[in-house]
Amino acid sequence: MIARILKWLMLLQVLAVLGLAWLAMHAWGIASPLLALLLAGAMLLAVRALIVARNFAESRRLGSPVPPAFRLGAMAAARLFLGELRATLWTSSWGMLRPHLHAAATIDAGQALPVLLVHGYVCNRGYWAKLSKLLAQAGIAHDAVDLEPIGASIDDFVPQVEQALAQLCGRTGSARAVIVAHSMGGLVARAWLRRHGATRVARIVTIGTPHHGTALANLAAGTNARQMSRSDDAPSGWLAQLAASETPEMRALVTSIYSHHDNIVVPQASAHLPGARNIAFGGIGHVALASEARVLRQLLAEITIKNEVCQPPSSPHFA
Repeated sequence: MIARILKWLMLLQVLAVLGLAWLAMHAWGIASPLLALLLAGAMLLAVRALIVARNFAESRRLGSPVPPAFRLGAMAAARLFLGELRATLWTSSWGMLRPHLHAAATIDAGQALPVLLVHGYVCNRGYWAKLSKLLAQAGIAHDAVDLEPIGASIDDFVPQVEQALAQLCGRTGSARAVIVAHSMGGLVARAWLRRHGATRVARIVTIGTPHHGTALANLAAGTNARQMSRSDDAPSGWLAQLAASETPEMRALVTSIYSHHDNIVVPQASAHLPGARNIAFGGIGHVALASEARVLRQLLAEITIKNEVCQPPSSPHFA
């Protein structure tokens, strides 16, 4: 469904560029069709850049303090913005329009457990293109789930994850798998763990997940957006119930990877999950998290790790 919607949106953007180019030639006096198209394309790119800039502005206004070790200079801040803009454009204008995963030429059963990829809000499996390629090169069996319908309750996605896990384990002959989940997908994975327990999963790696809610979800549509929301500096009732249902053993199965410069998870410390293994990065935006080289290396390390000892100190921000 997401791919179809994005294809229509892409068509509208193409028509908008052509319309602006026609206007540039007939109303603004630009004689060159190529120059008119370049100007129209630049205008569309500027609009997309303004949307990303607006999210960064809100994320800093409402965000948690950036630790001194992660503070950015002007050049690093520019790279942060451009990296997130590039990731957003690539994901929404190409990757998710033609969603597919890379197949490993050979599967190295001793390398790692199979991996199930769970995308975030208003995405599909196309989001995982770069990680899928890395897993295929490493000989790691993997699959992804497409969560639908778009605005459903997070709990409604749980059976889809359970079915995908059962199929992945059945296909690979493995008793257990690893779940890697981005953004809302991390909450789906935790909801799955609450309902089904840890029999079929060795660990859950969340990336940029608003474990304690995000203020920007208040602006989004759907039941799942309300469940991810954060108002008056408190998580939604659904998030509070999810946290209350979890045992220390369940939390110890989770690795939470996040960025202190996330432009969607606000405050950024909301991605820090007490009792889990928490790994923080800086200078990476929300969409770029699963395509940035540093995070990809860390993800591969978490997927292939042999020892599951993860008892970090609790977060100073949330309980």
